[in-house]
Amino acid sequence: MLHVKAVEVLEGYWLRLTLSNGDVVDRDVQDLIRGGVFEPLRQRRDLFEAAFVDGTTVAWPGEVDIAPETLIWDGPEPDEPAGRPKRRLRVRPVTYEHTSRLAPS
Repeated sequence: MLHVKAVEVLEGYWLRLTLSNGDVVDRDVQDLIRGGVFEPLRQRRDLFEAAFVDGTTVAWPGEVDIAPETLIWDGPEPDEPAGRPKRRLRVRPVTYEHTSRLAPS
């Protein structure tokens, strides 16, 4: 599984990531860092610029991070082991579809 080895903060909400296979990719995370624990990153540029590698992914002060598969692949890691991530990508926010299962009356 690929993971993040280094991060560099670029303009806007772009991050340059060096991956464990040596690839360097750029990711625009502006749509991911909205609301909740991410809101301070949008309100204070100094916090966003404090990005660092924590284990296998990018993190910020306050125990805030984004899953490595989201940063690298924009979703789950593909099944094919030879897959390579896109060089530049605007990462989409994750949305979950909720379905309710009601017992028949």
